[in-house]
Amino acid sequence: MKSYRKELWFNVAERRGFVNITPQVDGCLRESKIKEGLVLVNAMHITASVFINDDERGLHQDYDDWLEQIAPHEPVGRYRHNRTGEDNADAHLKRQVMGREVVVAVSEGRLDFGPWEQIFYGEFDGRRRKRALVKIIGE
Repeated sequence: MKSYRKELWFNVAERRGFVNITPQVDGCLRESKIKEGLVLVNAMHITASVFINDDERGLHQDYDDWLEQIAPHEPVGRYRHNRTGEDNADAHLKRQVMGREVVVAVSEGRLDFGPWEQIFYGEFDGRRRKRALVKIIGE
């Protein structure tokens, strides 16, 4: 069995945003030369997420609106976590809802997706450099 590891770095200019990282993950798969196995992609920051869904702008805006309803950024004083001097408690909650990682099967050297599936990096406390891990195992 072979193993491959790479970090993907992001700097989302806004506080929140979604980045389609499918092309980068596909590039990692090609570099790995693994034809059958599994790809794990996980956010390495507790205020970011990795998830799979459709690459449709309206859906992304719906996610952003929905997340802001269930864990609004302001008022920042509503969260105990922010008493530490930070203002990102909402980002921790949004990450919990959207998830930390995804696992995708690799079949015949390709990401084995269902229709419309793409991998996204979700940022909830942006404006600084963060990363996601790509780990591929297989043959």
